[in-house]
Amino acid sequence: MKPFHTRIVRAAVGVALAAASLAASAQSIVMASTTSTEQSGLFSQLLPAFKQASGIDIKVVALGTGQALDMARRGDADVVFVHDQAAEEKFVADGFGLKRQAVMYNDFVLIGPKADPLGTKGKDIVEAMKKLAAANGAFISRGDKSGTHAAELRFWKLAGDTKGSGYKECGCGMGPALNIAASSGAYVLADRGTWLNFKNRADLAILVEGDKRLFNQYGVMVVNPAKHPQVKLAEAQKFVDWIVSPAGQNAIAAYKIGGEQLFFPNAGQ
Repeated sequence: MKPFHTRIVRAAVGVALAAASLAASAQSIVMASTTSTEQSGLFSQLLPAFKQASGIDIKVVALGTGQALDMARRGDADVVFVHDQAAEEKFVADGFGLKRQAVMYNDFVLIGPKADPLGTKGKDIVEAMKKLAAANGAFISRGDKSGTHAAELRFWKLAGDTKGSGYKECGCGMGPALNIAASSGAYVLADRGTWLNFKNRADLAILVEGDKRLFNQYGVMVVNPAKHPQVKLAEAQKFVDWIVSPAGQNAIAAYKIGGEQLFFPNAGQ
């Protein structure tokens, strides 16, 4: 039998390790975000930098913006990082989120076959959608209540709210929607970040870009602990404070693929 004092020391060490483990697990938060921030590869740049600065781990659940906000409404996330400003402002107005803060922007682009059989190429997204509808062109919609889907629906509405028989909803993230378009030669609205990180392009190319209506703003909010007391307010607020700080904004600006910047920081603007 081991000496009594040895057993006491080992027991104390075990308790200390258990306490350390609990403390480490407490230093983590859940972030509901979009498939575009994940599939663009941005989080592979941001999250390690934030952990180095704070010691806090972040588990990302990547969904469409609407689904991410729903997840936060249920109290299943501590912080939300999405891109549908109207929906974000409603989320805050309804009491589910604390202050919304702008973080960064990029833009949407219309992707389609390089040959562009429907003649959509140019800088006018609404005219392009009109041509797609008139020709019953093959178009893959995410159909998932994401920020990209919300933008797409705005463009269809501006184009007369007629989509044509070639319109198909996949109910999927940005990457899968691009894969379907690539394999079927269809058109699709995408965020530029995911497109730049997309490898399976086949015959697809950017056809419409540069329209000011394609602007794509991202915002961040801490989930309101008054609605859900389990929210890790302090840790979530640390992430928000970091992402809008010079360190976080510089980390966003530094993320590039092939020398091309994917997101442009604009916190405080």
